[in-house]
Amino acid sequence: MEKFTEHTGLVAPLDAANVDTDQIIPKQFLQKTERIGFGQHLFHDWRYLDNEGLQNNPDFVLNKPQYQGASILLTRENFGCGSSREHAPWAIQEFGFKAIIAPSYADIFYANCINIGIVPIKLSEAHINALFDIASKGELKLTVDLVNNKVFNDDVEFSFSLDSFHQYCLEQGIDSVGWTLKKLEKIESFEAQMPAWQ
Repeated sequence: MEKFTEHTGLVAPLDAANVDTDQIIPKQFLQKTERIGFGQHLFHDWRYLDNEGLQNNPDFVLNKPQYQGASILLTRENFGCGSSREHAPWAIQEFGFKAIIAPSYADIFYANCINIGIVPIKLSEAHINALFDIASKGELKLTVDLVNNKVFNDDVEFSFSLDSFHQYCLEQGIDSVGWTLKKLEKIESFEAQMPAWQ
């Protein structure tokens, strides 16, 4: 997992609430066990007009020329609801997104994002509306400053907060397994004191 301290990128505005994980990565693409190969199927039913994924839907935001290369996803409340599939953030990350900005997230989706290095930023409805308004008038680029917990450009600046442990993991590039391995000495010391039958 890569460390995240600061990122500047183009914003793609997905103006939809309650986007569930089956829309993010439909169930027919969940056969793989490794974390690769999901980005091409991100929002499959919205991005394509056919089942095979050969005909782009020109009206979908991620297919529009002005949003090619976007790395920050702006969206509405309760993003990532539905089933707890880890494949949803995998698909988002592989497509190229490094941060998501929304008013709220489903809890498991939120945790899965942090565990792979995507920064899920929560802003107020008013701030989200302001960003959508700016995006509707032209290209919107933002800087996500994780160290100082700010989202900004030359015209706007909004603050956000993260749980201190989540902040630490993102800044250090440590997932839950990596954090556990950092405690390996203490774990082994504890195990050495346990009776063999335990």
